Amino acid sequence: MPTPFTHRFEVGWGDLDFNGHMRNTAYLDLAATVRMLYFQSQGFEMPEFERLRFGPVVLKDEVEYFRELRLLQPVLVGIELAGLSPDGTRFRIRNPFQTEEGKLVAKVTSTGGWMDLNLRKLGPPPEPLRRVLESLGRSADFEELGGKPAG
Repeated sequence: MPTPFTHRFEVGWGDLDFNGHMRNTAYLDLAATVRMLYFQSQGFEMPEFERLRFGPVVLKDEVEYFRELRLLQPVLVGIELAGLSPDGTRFRIRNPFQTEEGKLVAKVTSTGGWMDLNLRKLGPPPEPLRRVLESLGRSADFEELGGKPAG
C-alpha cells in the first residue's frame, strides 16, 4: 500500500471567518494546494501540466466538518483516492484534515476529471499523469466511477 501523503499548514489570519474559526473556502484552498503538492512530490511539476495541455477540473466539492480550527493552529492535510473511472478520466479525491494529535477535523471530497486543454473537454490523462494518480493510497470507501458526468 502506498505511503500516505500529508502536508502541514498553520491556520492563517486570512483563513478565518467572522466566528474566528477556519472558513469553508480555506478548506477548499488547502485541499487544492495539497493535490498539486502531491503531483509535484511525484515528479510531476506544474510546467508538465502546461506542456501536456491537461489539467484537473473539479466538478463537485463536499466538505464535512468535525471540529474547529483556530488561528495559528497546525493542521495536517492528507490526500487519498476515493474513486476513479476505468480510463482515468474521472476521479474522486479526498483530503482528510487532522490535528497533530491525529484527531479528524474535516474531510474535503472533490469529484473531478482531467480536461484536455486543446479540446476543452474531459478525456483520459496521459499515461504518466494517470500513473501518478493511481499511485495514491485508496480510501476505505474507494469506488470505481462509471458513466459520464451530468451536463
